[in-house]
Amino acid sequence: MSKEILLVVEAVSNEKGVTEDIIFEALELALATATKKRYEDEVELRVAMDKETGEYETFRRWEVVPDDTEMEFPEAQMTLSDANEKDAALEVGSFYEIPVESMEYGRIGAQTSKQVIVQKIREAERAQVVDAYRSKVGELVSGQVKKVSREAVIVDLGNNAEAVLPREEWIPREMFRVGDRLRALLKEIRPEARGPQLALSRTSSEMLVKLFSLEVPEISDGVIEILASARDPGSRAKIAVKTNDGRIDPVGSCVGMRGSRVQAVSSELASERIDVVPWDDNIAQLAINAMSPAEVVKIIVDEETRSMDIAVAEENLAQAIGRGGQNVKLASELTGWELNIMTEEQAEEKHLQEAGSIVERFMEQLDVSEEVAVVLVEENFTTLEEIAYVPIEEMTAIEGFDDEIVEELRNRAKNALMTMELASEEELGDTEPAEDLLNMDGMDTRLAYQLVGMGIVTMEDLAEQAIDDLIDIEDMTEERAGQLIMTARAPWFEEESEEPESE
Repeated sequence: MSKEILLVVEAVSNEKGVTEDIIFEALELALATATKKRYEDEVELRVAMDKETGEYETFRRWEVVPDDTEMEFPEAQMTLSDANEKDAALEVGSFYEIPVESMEYGRIGAQTSKQVIVQKIREAERAQVVDAYRSKVGELVSGQVKKVSREAVIVDLGNNAEAVLPREEWIPREMFRVGDRLRALLKEIRPEARGPQLALSRTSSEMLVKLFSLEVPEISDGVIEILASARDPGSRAKIAVKTNDGRIDPVGSCVGMRGSRVQAVSSELASERIDVVPWDDNIAQLAINAMSPAEVVKIIVDEETRSMDIAVAEENLAQAIGRGGQNVKLASELTGWELNIMTEEQAEEKHLQEAGSIVERFMEQLDVSEEVAVVLVEENFTTLEEIAYVPIEEMTAIEGFDDEIVEELRNRAKNALMTMELASEEELGDTEPAEDLLNMDGMDTRLAYQLVGMGIVTMEDLAEQAIDDLIDIEDMTEERAGQLIMTARAPWFEEESEEPESE
């Protein structure tokens, strides 16, 4: 019988293209499963097969567990004390084994092994397929629809490879039938209970980029780059393109003769409308390009909040916003900035309000007349720091501002900034560190007062900080900052672990 086993292993291995080790593993598992039927209780068995001769032995085994463990499977577990009486070398987690009578590889063994082998082969084949596609994650793949359900589409990629296109990755209103050809982006390899699963997407922005790479040779050759993309799947999309070759029009190349290239991509994406705009390193100009086809009249950039106020003519307001805010949403995604769309009148009103508050602040902080404050605002000065530290020539270029006036304004701005800083320090100067912060493990008095200067007064304040917030403190290391924060957070975990008292 041992020779027959070896022949079976060799034949199945050659036919299915899986290693003999996998077949032997399946046979061992099958024989162990069949032998278990001899026992009334839930025992644990192991079969060891000689891969040279086909002979095999069967062992009953017990897992060694700590002495105080409440055993779930007493027929397959043994306490450490009992195990050490049999073999002093056994430890928790190891197994105590004794040989038992092996089952003959007859009709029952063959039946069981067939089921196990089939399953093992499927798992091995799936693993081989996944390994073959692992390097293709982020690339386009094509296949034929094999099965359609409410939750997903199963796609046959060929060579025993199957992938799943989940419902949430379909383009809205898209319909599939068995036998349809389908192209999608291999988004990821998902771990599943039955083995890894190839997962597809047709809504990813990356799919849009890959389709253009197929249709536009200049992109695949690296002459044109797609630097940003945004999609509302099935409805509208925008891409920003750039080239370093002055002889090439990147937008025209992507659109193609009579729109042939962009139309080919659009057809693949259920007639999704695609705007191709030129990339610009100037973020304001990029935003203007991204708002196409709406024309921008005025734009104000706020770098601190990464937002822009974009003014358009009133008759173009609806076009700029788009249906359901679609145009401005895609433009925001393309630029990575928040875009606020408004009419020229609204922009002017907002500008006047902001300018008025800045004028009042300059009049108070610099002790200047309204006329001087208005001139500063008209020259785009918005903060005291700008007045105090911009190059002198920028201010002397202002009509009516000579060297003496500029010097005086700069000194007043610096004095105002210093006064504000001192006031802030005085506000915290009378504050003492809380007792819990001062007495916390790892804390010293000097550090506690440094933290108070940063507005961190209690342990709770410290618990809410991140390592980056503390790293600028003198002699502070990342390790110490992390330890201090975790010590301050310790009460949080104690509260969570406390059980509510029963009434």
